[in-house]
Amino acid sequence: MTADLFQGWGTQLFWGTMVTLQVAFLSLLAGLAIGLAVALAKLSSSRFLRAAGDFYTTCVRGTPELLIILLVYFGSTVALSAMLRWIAGPEVYVEIPAMAAGVFALSLVFGAYAAEIFRGAFLAIPPGQIEAAKAFGMSPLTLFIHIRMPLMWRYALPSLGNIWISLIKNTSLISVVGLEELMRVSYLATSVTRSPFHFYLLAAVIYLTLTIINSLIIECLETRANRGVRRV
Repeated sequence: MTADLFQGWGTQLFWGTMVTLQVAFLSLLAGLAIGLAVALAKLSSSRFLRAAGDFYTTCVRGTPELLIILLVYFGSTVALSAMLRWIAGPEVYVEIPAMAAGVFALSLVFGAYAAEIFRGAFLAIPPGQIEAAKAFGMSPLTLFIHIRMPLMWRYALPSLGNIWISLIKNTSLISVVGLEELMRVSYLATSVTRSPFHFYLLAAVIYLTLTIINSLIIECLETRANRGVRRV
């Protein structure tokens, strides 16, 4: 029955799902770092850093994710090839791996949304708690690590969970540059078997399963982050 269900494509679908998860987790890690850095830039006293952060978030959030992936994939190939031609000669051509381009593009997208979430979460921290920490003589670094970050995480986690779920689904867009993740494997399976509804439905079930599992994990993280918080 399993063989009939996957029509010989079970192994490929499994590894496609693994590639999807790999892309998602790498993009999450890089995107969180980008988002935190941009949020701190937008909250800094430097006018230049605030303007740079605003420019980044406005451009990325205002551009479709698919277009960003295409721009990163083809643009980085053109830029790197041009640079190497200038160094090594006119016959040099370099193609950026689809995995690297996809992770970088999705990290940029995730980071732009995460930056606004982090910024709002930092602003939501009660000023009295910051003043109390300063009254105890905490250094700025100690205050940031032990007070600001834990409190910010509590406020940011629900919204971060939403964009994390979106990130998992957005990994399907990388199929346009040839990376054999779940969506690409499903497309290849439909081309061979001529059963598009069957394999696209299987892909939908797998994405839905990943979404449900990650939603439960996020719910557990939220419960843990809100320990000791009195609900109104």
